[in-house]
Amino acid sequence: MNLFNIPHNELLQHLLNGLTLGAIYSLIALGYTMVYGILKFINFAHGEILMLGAYAGYYVYYLICDPSQGGSFVIFAFIISLLTAMVISASLGVFIERVAYRPLRKAPRLAPLLSAIGVSIILMNLAALFFGTKSRKFDYPIDNTTIQLDGTSITPNQIMILAVGLIMMAALKLFIDKSKLGKAMRATSQNQAVASLMGINVNFIISLTFAIGSALAAVAGIMMSLEFKLYPTMGQMAGLKAFIAAVVGGIGNISGAMLGGILLGLLETFGVVILGIPQGLKDTIAFSVLIIILLVKPSGLLIKNIREKV
Repeated sequence: MNLFNIPHNELLQHLLNGLTLGAIYSLIALGYTMVYGILKFINFAHGEILMLGAYAGYYVYYLICDPSQGGSFVIFAFIISLLTAMVISASLGVFIERVAYRPLRKAPRLAPLLSAIGVSIILMNLAALFFGTKSRKFDYPIDNTTIQLDGTSITPNQIMILAVGLIMMAALKLFIDKSKLGKAMRATSQNQAVASLMGINVNFIISLTFAIGSALAAVAGIMMSLEFKLYPTMGQMAGLKAFIAAVVGGIGNISGAMLGGILLGLLETFGVVILGIPQGLKDTIAFSVLIIILLVKPSGLLIKNIREKV
């Protein structure tokens, strides 16, 4: 049986492609939703943190090894570059929060938003200055020969992206729900003043939120570089789409960001196939989804209206 007149093997192919793209969006969207959940503002420099993390991983990777040689050492070098990118992006996220956002916490809500846009433009231009505007390819750490399964083409890189994405999202969910720091983050998100009175170091929790979100963005950046290419403006559109994913799922909701990312990846992939939208115009799908969600359910799919007692 064919759905939308698409053969089942092609349907599975598009499903796999959509899930791979959605896993990347979800990892990026988590950073947006975590920061918004606590500070109630959008960190529009998040995409540039992703980009710089990807560059950091790229240079460490090629400094340690020659990927063309293959072997277990290349995989080890890739893991080291991934961890290094996470640490550098986390440090950068904490630094940006301390310098550009913390002094503006009591300012009107527009002030940190404008500051975030300014940081985004500065980081993008610095990357173009130091790394150049030419795109680069992040070589696969493993043999990426296509695997044929019932007429569906699967690459080891897609499997790796899905596996890494699921592991990272599951680990974050467990951390938020079960750990003491996760509970402190949830308490800070509910009410910073009350959390502070209960002995929670609010500044530390906010810095930790930026660090975790930025580290996940670095992972997404390297996954994007493996699947596509690495260049100074790569975080711009990816960041906007991940923000849309967070809004779709319910910004401020961890599970919503994961769901929104997966849905957006699937909608983009199937939108091109079913609606016949040209590949060059597929970005319009994400923004169309944003408009529809804002009109129909502006709070997002997983946000419930809660009455506050006064």
